[in-house]
Amino acid sequence: MPEFVAFALKTHHLDKAYLQRPPYQRNDYLSWINRAKREATKQKRLKQMLDELTAEKEYVGMKWKPK
Repeated sequence: MPEFVAFALKTHHLDKAYLQRPPYQRNDYLSWINRAKREATKQKRLKQMLDELTAEKEYVGMKWKPK
C-alpha cells in the first residue's frame, strides 16, 4: 500500500473500514488509485475511496452492501 494512502486512511480513521472490505475491493482500490498518471487524479480517486468507505454503501461508484 502506498504511504500516502495508508496515511489518509489513518488520518480519517478509516483503516478499520478499509480492512473490513473484501480483499478484491482493497486490491481494486489500490490498483485504481495507482494507475492514475497525474497526481491530481490520484488524489481525486483517493478522496472517492475515502468517501465510499465513510458511507459504507458504495464501491468504485457502484452500490455495495456489507455482509
